[in-house]
Amino acid sequence: MYTLLKQEQAARRGTFQTVHGTVQTPAFMNVGTAAAIKGGISSYDLVDLKCQVELCNTYHLHVRPGDELIRRLGGLHRFMGWQRPILTDSGGFQVFSLAKLRKIQEEGVYFNSHVDGRKIFMGPEESMRIQSNLGSTIAMAFDECVENPSTHAYSKASCDRTARWLVRCKKEMQRLNSLPGTLNPHQLLFGINQGCVYDDLRADHMKQIAELDLDGYAIGGLAVGEPAEEMYHIIEVVEPLMPKDKPRYLMGVGTPSNIIEGVWRGIDLFDCVMPSRNARHAHVNTWQGIRNLMNAKYAEDTLPIDEECQCPTCKRHSRAYLRHLFKANELLAMRLAVMHNLWFYNTLMEKIRDALDSGTFAQFRRQYSGLLDTRI
Repeated sequence: MYTLLKQEQAARRGTFQTVHGTVQTPAFMNVGTAAAIKGGISSYDLVDLKCQVELCNTYHLHVRPGDELIRRLGGLHRFMGWQRPILTDSGGFQVFSLAKLRKIQEEGVYFNSHVDGRKIFMGPEESMRIQSNLGSTIAMAFDECVENPSTHAYSKASCDRTARWLVRCKKEMQRLNSLPGTLNPHQLLFGINQGCVYDDLRADHMKQIAELDLDGYAIGGLAVGEPAEEMYHIIEVVEPLMPKDKPRYLMGVGTPSNIIEGVWRGIDLFDCVMPSRNARHAHVNTWQGIRNLMNAKYAEDTLPIDEECQCPTCKRHSRAYLRHLFKANELLAMRLAVMHNLWFYNTLMEKIRDALDSGTFAQFRRQYSGLLDTRI
């Protein structure tokens, strides 16, 4: 259940209650694709890094180790040692981005596994069954991720198919949640708004899926290479049509600036691989902008990554030491940098929530939106 506590223009401060705990929103969901954050971060580390929700991937876990196996082991929460909310994405994005050979039909998608080439079929019912086996807190509806750019005609046909698939997802989830042996009979379902970059399709599709009265709504198909201004425009088109009493999720976004601008436009939830991926390549976020720890100027720098930061890495280690670890290809370099970036993102969300609580988010946005994405 979503509760709106406060609003500053379109920006929302709220709480989202789930069977696995209450999420303070706006929130960033840390991406553990294959039931782990890349960079040697455990679920127990994530608690210390202030993570509220972990996101795992339906497609990857279905392929390896298998959702049936995870179910036999007690579900994803027990498997990973994570007790807080988990969101599983539907697998749709991976089917469309990883599968070289795929065939889309009304019943679903036929494709070959990117791991061993075996034939797989996934449709709305299969995606719901896999996510039910995983026992996640929030399941995402199975949708078609359209290439950007695509023609208006193809995008419309795809939106219509995604809407029909969503009806099937809802029906199947209701069935699964009613079964006696279901791991999480309180599993929530979020629908996904699509429509490429066409205002009319985005608006029509949002109106259509809002009628299904789902547990939350996401905006998908953005942050795939289009200019940021185009993404912000689409949010502004869709947001007024999204139910006010349900959480709104902007999928796959993004940079600190993207998040601040997304919150300003009424978004509650975000996820992105960027903080962990960038950290593994020595790019770290600070309150002054982005640092590249490989730069020679850090070779003898005894300061922490960010003097303002209280993360475990900044409390204990210097820029010089991290640069040495990266140069020496030590795995510890990735772990320490990823810990810092995840702490930074989760702290950013805390500061955003504090600014909304105090009615100063507009000022916070002016101060940080441009700054945090600049390179030092």
